[in-house]
Amino acid sequence: MAVPARIICLTEETVETLYLMGEEDRIVGVSGFVVRPPEARRKPKVSTFTDAKTDEIVALKPDLVFTFSDIQADITANLMREGLEVHAFNHRTVEGIFDMIRTVGALIGEPETAQKLSATLQSHIDDAWEKAKSLTRRPRIYFEEWDEPMISAIGWVSELIEIAGGENVFADRAFEQAAKDRFVTAEEIIAAAPDIIIGSWCGKGFKKDQVTARPGFDSIPAVKNGQLHEIKSAIILQPGPAALTDGLKEVAGIVGDCND
Repeated sequence: MAVPARIICLTEETVETLYLMGEEDRIVGVSGFVVRPPEARRKPKVSTFTDAKTDEIVALKPDLVFTFSDIQADITANLMREGLEVHAFNHRTVEGIFDMIRTVGALIGEPETAQKLSATLQSHIDDAWEKAKSLTRRPRIYFEEWDEPMISAIGWVSELIEIAGGENVFADRAFEQAAKDRFVTAEEIIAAAPDIIIGSWCGKGFKKDQVTARPGFDSIPAVKNGQLHEIKSAIILQPGPAALTDGLKEVAGIVGDCND
């Protein structure tokens, strides 16, 4: 395949990656959910996460379209039927984020730039690991990705909690492929007795009062001690650079405050 000059990104992580690589001029279309960087919102919006405007995408004549996850499998198939070149990512881990960045670099003919970006992002992880060594304890954390049903942390988020010096109370479920396999019950959360609750409800604000009002939650250490925190989904629930920078910084800050 020739080096693509016109790229459409249907999720945010590839948009941010291309901007950080200085290749934003190649982007001709993005998801309507893109918020990072802010200037990316000026690009034509051609999709949500679950739906895409196929006719508009085809009309933009992209050389390459980036999609993400099994949820966009039908979108990917439809675009391929239109004769478009599509690369679908489906990563769920921190290492997968680095693989995505290196793959983007290879596909656009900029492997060295991608490697430099990876090295910069790795330095954030290394710094967080080093700071975590000085913590006096590893607080137990329940990370809630959604409230109805309650969904616990996905793989890369669980890893970021560990890197920051915490312990994900549902780490055993974090690397399941489907969200339904990360469902948790109120009884399980109460039994896990987390020291910290972090909410990042994808696409809507985290309501602390709704969480503390759940039956039986008043017995949870995090609720007793007021250790409920929100991290905006845009910086933690997209498997890209933001999670390794701002997302990790937020988690580390919460863990550090709990140690004071």
